Amino acid sequence: MKDGGQRQYGPLGTALVIIPTYNEAENIKPIVGRVRKSVPDAHVLIADDNSPDGTGKLADELEAGDDHVHVLHRKGKEGLGAAYLAGFQWGIEHGYDVLVEMDADGSHRPEELPRLLTALKGADLVLGSRWVPGGRVVNWPKSREFISRGGSLYSRLLLDVPIRDVTGGYRAFRKETLQGLGLDAVASQGYCFQVDLARRAVKSGFHVVEVPITFVEREYGDSKMSRDILVEALWRVTAWGVTERVGKVTGGRKRPSPPRG
Repeated sequence: MKDGGQRQYGPLGTALVIIPTYNEAENIKPIVGRVRKSVPDAHVLIADDNSPDGTGKLADELEAGDDHVHVLHRKGKEGLGAAYLAGFQWGIEHGYDVLVEMDADGSHRPEELPRLLTALKGADLVLGSRWVPGGRVVNWPKSREFISRGGSLYSRLLLDVPIRDVTGGYRAFRKETLQGLGLDAVASQGYCFQVDLARRAVKSGFHVVEVPITFVEREYGDSKMSRDILVEALWRVTAWGVTERVGKVTGGRKRPSPPRG
């Protein structure tokens, strides 16, 4: 059953850390090394979108030297959401019990992954949160913090989800949780993809827990954040919120009795 207050959670099993990459040649080896050191039993899946900087070749080298590292080569740059969905499918098909989202640039510290996995022992989904007590960001300009905090607040209020960091991308899912989210219907990307999965988890009755993390701005490479991603997130979140509210109003309204002959 999905009620976090009643469900008896079983052991976690083997975790797969999914790391999407596009032009992360400077970051991929260090981040994989840190994951392997922090959680030696975990496996890593590098989902590379045919990076022109040679990230895919470096990933193949890591795979060749470590049986806990795997590579999923994709045809081209299709967005963060598509990469994670492909990674989820690969992980489930290969028998992993826990699937973790993690950025390649070091902003999600692998050293905090044990905390997420410990929390998952009593949850269906664990979010690494910047905006709960104990969470923080490092080396961010105030403008970006304002956008991130504002985006989470807007999403939380409009979608009625009790999550402080709705847009965060450091997450640990049980396999059964992902299987219950209707992933075939997910088409969103970027910030919006994270909001979409969070709202689906809450609306499906899964037990979602936030744990504080320290988010560190990348040192190498370029951020994938863009104006288009922000616009998509604003548009989709607004559409979801309006649709849900209209549904509540029309669904709760009593139909008028038919006129008598």
